[in-house]
Amino acid sequence: MSTISKSDALNTILNTLSASSGDIEASAVISSDGLMIASNFPADLDEDRVAAMAAALLSMGERAASELSRGDLDQIFIKASIGNLILVTAGDEGILTTLTTANAKLGLVFLDMRRAAEEVARIM
Repeated sequence: MSTISKSDALNTILNTLSASSGDIEASAVISSDGLMIASNFPADLDEDRVAAMAAALLSMGERAASELSRGDLDQIFIKASIGNLILVTAGDEGILTTLTTANAKLGLVFLDMRRAAEEVARIM
């Protein structure tokens, strides 16, 4: 009986997430301290830079939620002209990050991301 590695399991989750919606262009699992753990980002994106930005956004979002008495941070959504960046917490240690098309069906993307984040949290 073979044992699947943590990295392989996370990559399987990311590939399943991307396959679940044509609106999801790429996804990654990033540690809360800014290290890329797994991704299916295109080769032309600097993964280390994306990971650092995601961790910084998460930190700022957590601080804003706390300072404004909004409770625990769940997600961060950035809408831009060409597409969206969505970050969802995945347990205490992970950030599930996706890039979507500009006209993504966000309700479905959020649902798929929440399910994937739960799986990521179990693995991490």
